[in-house]
Amino acid sequence: MLQVSWIPEPASLEATPQLRYLGLDVGAKRIGVAVSDELGLTAQPVLTLERKRNRRDDLRSLARLARRFDVAGIVVGLPLRLSGDASPRSAKTEAFAGELGEFTGLPVHLWDERLTTHEAHRVLYEAGHERQKHRKIVDQVAATLILQDFLNSRDQGPTHPSGETTAKGDSGSDRGPGAANGTRE
Repeated sequence: MLQVSWIPEPASLEATPQLRYLGLDVGAKRIGVAVSDELGLTAQPVLTLERKRNRRDDLRSLARLARRFDVAGIVVGLPLRLSGDASPRSAKTEAFAGELGEFTGLPVHLWDERLTTHEAHRVLYEAGHERQKHRKIVDQVAATLILQDFLNSRDQGPTHPSGETTAKGDSGSDRGPGAANGTRE
């Protein structure tokens, strides 16, 4: 006797929502930009955006990049002190991130960026780049490190790789461990 069973075909990859993110290292003079792959697993550097005098121009440029890469959200590095306390730059970055979220209509996640610029310099030095030429690309490498840390934490559930629980701020933005003004869950 012939026995037939029906096995449903696997869902197509097109039916799976693609979760790309834009990662930003926001500085006073430059913004490093990175983007995740279509599966939301790895981060790649994109460019370094020279800041304009008009903040709105920066927002427009970032919104264009968000549309170009069809991202589901934006991860902004939050500059904290080594102690985990807010730095003078933290408030400015939080305000910029809030404006960017309003301007793009996308969720913005603030992520602890402690030591990423230092790590970016180390990566560039080990890759053979001359220290004098780091300035042109260090911000996008830092943005890549910030975004990759965010992506890695999502794979591990509600905890950060350090083992600490991620925090949510008043605005609902995700933050890495030790984020300023966040509440622990």
